[in-house]
Amino acid sequence: MRIALLVFFILLIGACAASLNIEADDTKALKVAAERPEAYLSKLQGKRVGLVVNQTSNVGNSHLADYLLEQSINVARIFAPEHGFRGDHDAGAHVNSEIDATTGIPITSIYGKFKKPPKEMLQQLDVVVFDIQDVGVRFYTYISSMHYMMEAAAEAGIQFMVLDRPNPNGRFVDGPILEPEFRSFVGMHPIPVLHGMTVAELAQMIKGEGWINQAQSLDLVTVPVANYTHDMSYSLPVAPSPNLPNDQAIDLYPSLCFFEATPISVGRGTDFPFQVIGFDDIPLGKFAFSPESRPGSALHPKLEGQQLLGIDLRHSTISGLDLTWLVKAQQQFAEHDTSLFTRPDFMDKLAGTDTLRRAIEAGQSSAQIKQSWQLGLAKFKKQRQPYLIYP
Repeated sequence: MRIALLVFFILLIGACAASLNIEADDTKALKVAAERPEAYLSKLQGKRVGLVVNQTSNVGNSHLADYLLEQSINVARIFAPEHGFRGDHDAGAHVNSEIDATTGIPITSIYGKFKKPPKEMLQQLDVVVFDIQDVGVRFYTYISSMHYMMEAAAEAGIQFMVLDRPNPNGRFVDGPILEPEFRSFVGMHPIPVLHGMTVAELAQMIKGEGWINQAQSLDLVTVPVANYTHDMSYSLPVAPSPNLPNDQAIDLYPSLCFFEATPISVGRGTDFPFQVIGFDDIPLGKFAFSPESRPGSALHPKLEGQQLLGIDLRHSTISGLDLTWLVKAQQQFAEHDTSLFTRPDFMDKLAGTDTLRRAIEAGQSSAQIKQSWQLGLAKFKKQRQPYLIYP
């Protein structure tokens, strides 16, 4: 009898412990900053709020703009980055200012007439909130928009708040450091192609390193992601832009975007953008596809209507920054006495330097090129350390 009772209590204690563990695990679920209203909502009450948002700016199933209005927050203006407020503009397409049909809030494009709104417009606000899902790649322009909006807020003397989201490429720090003479909207900061930081961490670095005008006067508030670490894999619930429709495209984007400076297609105008490469005159592989015009995602894409032969990377395990396909394409083009980099200036802007293009053209291997980055990357990792929020 005593043995039976002892076994019963052991099982009971085990069940209770398991229950407690389940509850503890639930409390450790990842939560993006926008889904932590207790951390920021009180800071917005009674203020005139501007939002830098797009289709990824969600609180559960609601857009942040709608959610804040439901909480009686005065959302006075929306600032739309590349791809637009609803994320339905092709890369590089002009984004017009308009009125949001759902809320009636005026929308100001920061990817059209100007990248930085006039000081007078910002002075009509008390705080600007940035909440956009980034992919952790230097030439993805949402961080350039954040840079200009931070600077505008500093010059207008208003607060800038970043609601943070995970970096799906957060476990990688790789690529050449941008050199000042190659600074452009597709690369504004002396950081590597893959910087391994979230937008809130990067905002702290932009301020701390004085990369914007009046940086030290900026009232910067960052709201972190709960229960996040840089080595976590994170599947984006909403596509961050029309041509990055899934996790595979986001994984391949750092490696394939350099092909935008070449005549090679990366699948814009197909069901699998940034998941293939192909060309018409020089067969890069055996996979056949044909780009078509698709309003909102690929209007008149490169090599439209042509039958292309290339490589299907939809099941590739490439992640981080892999130069394999770029180096191989250079070799194939050289065999046909044809230039791979038909837009060398754009290639250098993407890379943040001309040394990458020159190394590829000189026939260096991927390993040799990557080795040349290591001293710069080590210095950057040390430089960014004070601004990191997550392990």
